[in-house]
Amino acid sequence: MARPRLRPDLQGYFGPYGGRYVPETLMAPLEELARAYDRWSRKRAFKRELRELLTHYAGRPTPLYHAKRLTEHLGGAQIYLKREDLLHTGAHKLNNAIGQALLARTMGKSRVIAETGAGQHGVASATAAALLGLECVVYMGVLDTVRQRLNVDRMELLGATVTPVDTGTRTLKDAINESLRDWVTNVRDTHYILGSVLGPDPYPRMVRDFHRVIGEEARRQLKKQAGTVSPDVAIACVGGGSNALGLFTAFIDDRKVDLIGVEAGGIGDDLGEHAARFGDGGSLGVLHGTRTLVLQDDEGQIAATHSVSAGLDYPAVGPEHVLLADEGRIEFTRANDVEAIGAFDLLARTEGILPALESAHALVHAARIAPQMSRRQIVLVNLSGRGDKDVESVQRWKAERESETAEPRTEAARTGVAVHPAARQWVTEGGE
Repeated sequence: MARPRLRPDLQGYFGPYGGRYVPETLMAPLEELARAYDRWSRKRAFKRELRELLTHYAGRPTPLYHAKRLTEHLGGAQIYLKREDLLHTGAHKLNNAIGQALLARTMGKSRVIAETGAGQHGVASATAAALLGLECVVYMGVLDTVRQRLNVDRMELLGATVTPVDTGTRTLKDAINESLRDWVTNVRDTHYILGSVLGPDPYPRMVRDFHRVIGEEARRQLKKQAGTVSPDVAIACVGGGSNALGLFTAFIDDRKVDLIGVEAGGIGDDLGEHAARFGDGGSLGVLHGTRTLVLQDDEGQIAATHSVSAGLDYPAVGPEHVLLADEGRIEFTRANDVEAIGAFDLLARTEGILPALESAHALVHAARIAPQMSRRQIVLVNLSGRGDKDVESVQRWKAERESETAEPRTEAARTGVAVHPAARQWVTEGGE
């Protein structure tokens, strides 16, 4: 198959989405970054060093795993997991962090900053900075420092300074705000390692390109293991959307593959109860330098969001996702908190894998559709991160739920797989 046709245009737009909506003080550093990326990303020496670091340091290629027990449990399609959780630091985020840190060093920058929600991008940025000898500051919402305390400790052990953000919703959106303020003040010696396919050009295309290795590997691995380069369905969770585009880009021009993005359904359908931008959720707006779908009220004020998963708790989405949805190439759905916890339990107890709560949202949809498909069909799920960071959050959520329902622990009726009471209904229905 020919390499996929990649956008944006020369002004950084994916159709009507994207662009650069930033203060004048950031236009020059963005131009500098775009020129540097366009130049160095094509250089053989840069590509060789990046490839060697991803191979010998980060641990690529990550495995493609046929989840046979999960497949048997659900019935129907064969489920394959792209194991980004086995990448060094425990998530796909390291692909982009190493790429951008290497670019920053090439540009002569001595300091990097980053934002983080679930902590995985912060850990990846701190890791890449330590590897390449760069100073690192990570901005993180106060709420996220509480629910991702383990990752705060990891970042600090790696030598990064973690700066809590106690404004706004005290989550990922506000961490990005503070990162942009820092960058405006320190553009001479600082590079901002933005962690998703968000923000002003060149970030959406640059982050996507550093993650394209995910889907490219998956195609080759599927050919070897299943005899085809084309799964019937490819699924990924979507917060900003980096792991999803990392997987989907390799299949964009392969029309045999249905591409499904799963957003955070949270605890309800009202504004402020979820983080789902598609469907009836978001409307066109500008946030953090890009024109895209944004969760906002009728007066254009950015809405609060909710998800049990810190990494999906963000009110906007990458602009390329919106264009691909408009074109009908990606279908978006959502999974709520209860379903995500159920999927977390299910994968743990059928395959011995603790998925990140972000990835658990993608697993929810796999469990919905696999039973309706034939055993000859293939569902490919991007397991974007591991769940060590979420253990305390999951246990806290279960304890709170148990105290509310006062229900005893039982087993899912159909399979005998032990599941938390709050998730039992979804797991039972998903297996039928």
